[in-house]
Amino acid sequence: MRKNHHGFTLIELVVVIAIIGILAATALPRYINLQTQARAAKAQAIYGAVRSASALARANCMVDLAGLTTPSTCTVTGGTTNMDGTAVAMVNQYPDATAAGIIAAAQLNATNDAVTITAGATPTDPIVIDINGGTSPNCRISYTAATVTGGVLVAPVITSTTSGC
Repeated sequence: MRKNHHGFTLIELVVVIAIIGILAATALPRYINLQTQARAAKAQAIYGAVRSASALARANCMVDLAGLTTPSTCTVTGGTTNMDGTAVAMVNQYPDATAAGIIAAAQLNATNDAVTITAGATPTDPIVIDINGGTSPNCRISYTAATVTGGVLVAPVITSTTSGC
């Protein structure tokens, strides 16, 4: 007389564990690649935010220079412009490469945005925004303030490097 036994045999359990191991081995590289793609997308989003903030601050400064706002605080060489209640430091009609300049205009926050913001040692040095988790200096956005060369206004230089995100 046979009794009905319920449960799994050792061979069935080993086969299931082997299948789970194979699935994990194929899924892990895809997961790691998704993190890289997410950091690269974040870098591109911040790059776009910095470009847009620079253009909007310049437009706001041009309105100030035209005398359409009172009081006018933006000048040809410096001053500030008001963006959503925030005073943005300007130089040569564009945001300065400082925390009070382009970082304030783009409304970036190092803690909330999970980035590291490094200001240059001098006002002519670029401000650098590194994406946390990426390999420095290969996952960053750099902003160099506008200059005047030979009497001609040169727009800010904004670069994005995503090769090591």
